[in-house]
Amino acid sequence: MNIVIDTSVVISVITNEKHKDKLIEITKGSNLVAPSSLPWEMGNAFTAMFKRKRITLKKAKMALEYYKQIPLRFVDVPIYESMEIGQKLDIYAYDAYFIVCAKKLTSPLLSLDNSLLKAAEKVGVKIIEVKK
Repeated sequence: MNIVIDTSVVISVITNEKHKDKLIEITKGSNLVAPSSLPWEMGNAFTAMFKRKRITLKKAKMALEYYKQIPLRFVDVPIYESMEIGQKLDIYAYDAYFIVCAKKLTSPLLSLDNSLLKAAEKVGVKIIEVKK
């Protein structure tokens, strides 16, 4: 089974946050998929963490080494469709890319971002929610 994962899932796993074990359990045996934008979004997430003094550059580099070990398949998503979804749901294109990826593959979306999951449900995407 394919599972589309977003940036919050990857960051949580590679930085050893509290949901790591649960996320690994949920995805075990599945094919992990993400839109091609994921690496750029991870860079953005890390720089945001730098601003809040949540991580050092050294730890971010170590996390990226763990990231390289995750077997991920990247999918290009149509930007026009992503813009349409973004406009329809009043969300950023970065979030829309994950929704369009899940729709394109008819696969569930796994995220720790509840607003992204709610938006995905509005357009018929199956979601996998992690109880906090």
